[in-house]
Amino acid sequence: MNMFQHESDGNPTEMTPVRESFSAELWKQFRISIIATVTTAIIVCGIYPAIVWGLAQLIFPFQANGSLIDKNGKPATDSKDAAGSLLIGQNFSDAKYFHPRPSSAGSGYDATASSGSNLGPTSAKLFNGTIKKDEQGHEVVDFDGIRDRVIHYTIDNGLPYEASPSFKQFLDDKGNIDDVKLIKALNSDSSAIVFMPKVAIPPDAVTGSASGLDPQISVENAMLQAPRVARARAMKLETVQQFIHQFTQQPALGIFGDPAVNVLALNLALDQARQ
Repeated sequence: MNMFQHESDGNPTEMTPVRESFSAELWKQFRISIIATVTTAIIVCGIYPAIVWGLAQLIFPFQANGSLIDKNGKPATDSKDAAGSLLIGQNFSDAKYFHPRPSSAGSGYDATASSGSNLGPTSAKLFNGTIKKDEQGHEVVDFDGIRDRVIHYTIDNGLPYEASPSFKQFLDDKGNIDDVKLIKALNSDSSAIVFMPKVAIPPDAVTGSASGLDPQISVENAMLQAPRVARARAMKLETVQQFIHQFTQQPALGIFGDPAVNVLALNLALDQARQ
């Protein structure tokens, strides 16, 4: 007879010792699981982050706190004094400032909505742009598109170009572009609008980065914007170009990436130079 079984008055075989053994083993494994989960949570969610945070604050405090700088271009000790982050682009539209590359992150350069446009190379929206109606029912630009950006970049920076006579209909008396009218025409018959810059436009001047937060532009882009910035600030072109060279960041380890210019740092330095 099995040691875990006994017979009594013809009743079915009882397995009580087996059930007790199984329950004890189940509780043992359950306890082990709880202890392992709690221990792992303490290490991964508490001890490890605390060690990383502490080492970062000790060794790289500026980078660990967001690479924030104040209006003087110095590390900001208080976030309230920060003019921005060297890691996140922001919009500059005034003629006296260097302009960043376009952004599709949220409403633009939104760190909480980091994203590119996700439009493919055959997208009509990507090239021609789209319009929409605002809350008042007025037509406004929804997405400007590469062709509109190229035209703006060329005209805003005073670069030479060739255009068909019909292009004048999209300019007002002051030479400003009617973007809504232009985008509508591009989507209606883009081949009828001829606009050709006589200089090569850097890709980063008219396309956004994958994150939409890129804080840098190419050296070529900066150099093409330099004459506009120099005129707006009444500075010598050579002086502005020297600032560009000063704030040009070389590729990581000399091989990864291309030389690039941090737009925020450059613009803040130019502001300080005129004070």
